[in-house]
Amino acid sequence: MRNSSRGAVDPFIVMDVMEAARQAEAEGRHIIHMEVGQPSTAAPAAARDALTQAMQDDALGYTVALGIPALRKRIASLYKDWYNVDLDPARVVVTPGSSGGFVLAFTALFDAGDRVVLGAPGYPSYRQILKAQNLVPVEVQTSAKNRLQLVPEDLAGIDYEGIMVASPANPSGTMLGRPELSALIETTQAKGATFLSDEIYHGIEYEKKAVSALEVSDDVCVINSFSKYFSMTGWRLGWLVLPEPQVRQVERLAQNMFICAPHAAQIAALGALEAKDELQANMDVYRKNRQLMLDGLPAAGFDRIAPPDGAFYVYADISHITDDSAAFARAILDEVGVAVTPGLDFDQQRGAGTLRFSYARSSADIAEGLERLRRFMAKHGHIHA
Repeated sequence: MRNSSRGAVDPFIVMDVMEAARQAEAEGRHIIHMEVGQPSTAAPAAARDALTQAMQDDALGYTVALGIPALRKRIASLYKDWYNVDLDPARVVVTPGSSGGFVLAFTALFDAGDRVVLGAPGYPSYRQILKAQNLVPVEVQTSAKNRLQLVPEDLAGIDYEGIMVASPANPSGTMLGRPELSALIETTQAKGATFLSDEIYHGIEYEKKAVSALEVSDDVCVINSFSKYFSMTGWRLGWLVLPEPQVRQVERLAQNMFICAPHAAQIAALGALEAKDELQANMDVYRKNRQLMLDGLPAAGFDRIAPPDGAFYVYADISHITDDSAAFARAILDEVGVAVTPGLDFDQQRGAGTLRFSYARSSADIAEGLERLRRFMAKHGHIHA
């Protein structure tokens, strides 16, 4: 049996790091997880309670393909609460995670061979999903002066049918302000191309609020998820917001590809949307952890970093230390039991000289991880003991 060429995508390196960390734990070692972008907290209590009740009364069979109407309505109201945007619930599509949203959006909005611009460094699965759909990822190197975000000048001379932007971004945590986001949207639309905004880290912001592309234009595709701010990674539930003319096309695809998003997760999400106090308590931990990282990483010798505006990552330039971030990350795991992600996942050109550190775990874990990193760097002569 032959394999397809479009299925020949690269591995998701952070998942390989997770597996190496799991193996180390199976051998009895205590591993500090700074590799994976997932909250250590459970889904909010209100989410779990809502599902517990529903399981007594409901068979939890298929829902309609676009999602439970009450959930679509509640997601639409979130845009009023967070951005003062009036959103018609008919434009909301509930998806099997943001990953399912990417599959639906890319399939609905692009034809085989279309070129989609991605900023590097960026989330690696954009690239792999595009390849698997016979689309062409066009990776554009972003600059430190623009805080690793695309700007219109980066697009000059490039042929493309779409552009994907994330703010806050993975792996950098940097955000686009409204003027910068508006300029990118205007440039894209002037070309007749499609603008997609990955807003999965909205809600996890520190010194300023993230701007939604829907504040700028209705003619955009927004992707979001319950995974990060709502602490529901394994529940696999996300959503799209689309212009009205695109909804029926996505609905038909969703019917055939997925039937519907998981009913149980949709019920839980309705509860999670009301869990404001618990979600803000999670944010208090992220804020504390962010400060621990901004103080502790330079002290451990990782001093080429930029403060993240949102999400729960710090992206560090280690090109002055190594040109093999994968081997460096493996040495950190093997020697001091801290799992970190090599930048090769995020940037094929410069990633051999970068690491991503996640601070989504408990503050005690972050403090312990930073001390272990300091010991590792001192042992190898990168800092004074």
